[in-house]
Amino acid sequence: RVARYAIDLAPLRKSKDFSLLWAAGLISYFGSMITYVAVPFQIKELTGSYVAVAISGLVEILPLIIFGLYGGVLADALDRKKLIWVTELLSLLFTAILLINSMMDSPSLLLIYIVSGLFAATSGLRQPAMQAALPRLVDHEDMTAAAALMSLRWQIGVIVGPAIGGILISTYSVAVGYAADIATFVISLALIAFMKNIPPSHEAEAPSLSALIDGVKYAFSRKDLLGTYLIDLAAMFFAMPTALIPFWADQLGAPWALGLLYAAGTIGSIAIVLTSGWAKNVHFYGRAIMWAAIGWGVAIALSGATNYLWLVLLFLTLAGASDMISALFRSAMWNQTIPDNLRGRLAGIELLSYSIGPLAGQMRAASMAAVTTLSISVTSGGIICVIVVVLLASFLPDFRKFDIRTNKYALENQKMAEKLRLNPQSEEENS
Repeated sequence: RVARYAIDLAPLRKSKDFSLLWAAGLISYFGSMITYVAVPFQIKELTGSYVAVAISGLVEILPLIIFGLYGGVLADALDRKKLIWVTELLSLLFTAILLINSMMDSPSLLLIYIVSGLFAATSGLRQPAMQAALPRLVDHEDMTAAAALMSLRWQIGVIVGPAIGGILISTYSVAVGYAADIATFVISLALIAFMKNIPPSHEAEAPSLSALIDGVKYAFSRKDLLGTYLIDLAAMFFAMPTALIPFWADQLGAPWALGLLYAAGTIGSIAIVLTSGWAKNVHFYGRAIMWAAIGWGVAIALSGATNYLWLVLLFLTLAGASDMISALFRSAMWNQTIPDNLRGRLAGIELLSYSIGPLAGQMRAASMAAVTTLSISVTSGGIICVIVVVLLASFLPDFRKFDIRTNKYALENQKMAEKLRLNPQSEEENS
């Protein structure tokens, strides 16, 4: 019984290339989280300004949107393994610029902002290729397990990377933090180099604006996919309380618990990932996403309705667990039903859906808290989330009734994915 619920490691056992990609991403993301800590720390040391630190995040939004969409187009037209490798190399070079700048007598603040924007652009180019590569490396029936493993990789980086980065930076210097990130990129590049090529489908279009528009049209033509985007956007916009956490800790009279409040959601996510073996037995993905989004909204609403710290932490943990369940089945639906020649563009749209929602949601939560109270902002956001999710699901029957066993897109994609995975060379010759 325990084994049935344990995280499914089948993709790592079956696919050498998936194992290489997973390990490469784990190592490089770990290093990137060190830089994620080093950049704001260095800006704080240079300026002592909260606004200056906030700007480093704002400069990333526009490049992420533009290059996320364009990266999706490139992921459909180019070899995905080579695109991932090149973007990892670019990230290494940008980190080297930060390292050199940090060793100057007067480091340039403007250069840090420029490189932050370049990092966002590179991430926008890399992420769609990373997502689009999975179905070419993993069996169709193992996609849910692969999504769980990719989430675990991200969570390890989020938890361990900043902790190690904080120790390196406080004990030594930001330069040491940047140097450690560079070392992780070197290892990642070596691992990716051993992967087989992932050439584009022979149906792939040349990179162009029309190709991007075709991807957007396809996304809107699939009401089941549209449901995943809309429900995730609604959940994040109406019930994302992260911006309120520093004030929440003070309201609870527990400023010492600030880290616990931030970590609670991640703990819930990890608990789901480590026990995600059950997910392979779920076939109605739409219902799973819908109920997970409702669970997220209910948990957030309850967290805002209490002033007991341990209850707030419990509900935030449950919210994180619900969000991860939604993420698992959203990822599985995307990877198991989208045609290979469109997967990169749809991954670019996906990148925007789960990036913009939380950013806009934090603005909503902060604005409502400013005109009412923190508790009203959190609780009302959770309640509105539940109402909107129910309404969206009721108007999207294709999404609500989605069954991976009978969905025509899933059945067609399974045949094509197996063909591409077993005969990649034929696709390379066609291209």
